[in-house]
Amino acid sequence: MAVPCFPPLFLLLLLHSGVGPLAASRRFRTEFLQDLPTPGTGPYFDTTVNNNITALVGKVAYLNCRVKNLGNRTVSWVRHRDIHLLTVGRYTYTSDQRFEAVHSPHTEDWALRIKYPQRKDSGIYECQISTTPPVGHFVHLYVVEPETEVLGGADLFINIGSTINLTCIVRYSPEPPPTMGWRHNSVDINFDSPRGGISLVTEKGPTTSSRLLIQKAIKADSGLYTCRPSNATPATVRVHILDGEHQAAMHHGAGWRTSGPLSALLLVCGLWTTLVVM
Repeated sequence: MAVPCFPPLFLLLLLHSGVGPLAASRRFRTEFLQDLPTPGTGPYFDTTVNNNITALVGKVAYLNCRVKNLGNRTVSWVRHRDIHLLTVGRYTYTSDQRFEAVHSPHTEDWALRIKYPQRKDSGIYECQISTTPPVGHFVHLYVVEPETEVLGGADLFINIGSTINLTCIVRYSPEPPPTMGWRHNSVDINFDSPRGGISLVTEKGPTTSSRLLIQKAIKADSGLYTCRPSNATPATVRVHILDGEHQAAMHHGAGWRTSGPLSALLLVCGLWTTLVVM
C-alpha cells in the first residue's frame, strides 16, 4: 500500500492545528497556496512584446507589458533608478503627472505612458505581477533627441575646380524631415541660380541623408555651409577652396580633409618627409 507524501508545511499545520487531515488540507490550500500561481494556469508575461523602447524627447512614450492569465492579480510599474512605484493596476502612484497607467478593460496589455519624456527618463522599468513573491519583467527605455551631422568633420578643404560633396545625416527623428534645406554663409542655396552645377540628393527613412554636390568649385564657394532639416537642429561645415595654399592647409593637421589631386600630393610629400627624417 502506497504511503501518501505530504509537504512539510502541511505536516506542521496538521500537528499544530488539532484538526483532521481533510480539514488541514483545505486550510493549507487556503492559507499557503492561494497566492502561488498554478503551473500552466498562473499569470505570466508575453515575452514576444518588445522590451527595448526608443522614445523621442518631448514625444509621448509607451512602455507595454502583456500579461496572460492575470486572474485577480494586479500589475504594477516600478522605475528601477530609484525603486519608485509608478502605477498599480489602473491607478497612478506618483506625483509626477507625466506618468500614467493605461489599460483597456478585457485586454492583456498594461502600459505605462510617459508624457514629455526627457533624457533622464532613460533606464530600466519593471512590470510586476502581484504574486507571492512578485514576478517581474524588465523594459529598457532609451530617450533620444534628433541628431544632425555633416559627415567628415568641421572643415573640408577642396581644390579649386573640384566637386564639393557634402553629406548631411539626420538620426532619431520621429519622422523623416519634410524638407532638407542648405545655406551658404546664411543665404539659402538656390539650385536654379545662374552659377549652375548645384544638385541635391535626399534619401528619407529611419536615417535621412541629404547630399549636396557643387561642381567646379570656385573661390566664392568657400565659407560656412549649414544643413537645415525642418524638424531637427542644424549642422554646419566650413569649406575652404584651395588655390596654391597647400602649405596653409597642411598646418591644420589631422582635423582637415581634402579631395582631388591635392590628397595624393600631400600623401607623397608626407612619405618623402618621413624618409628624410629616418
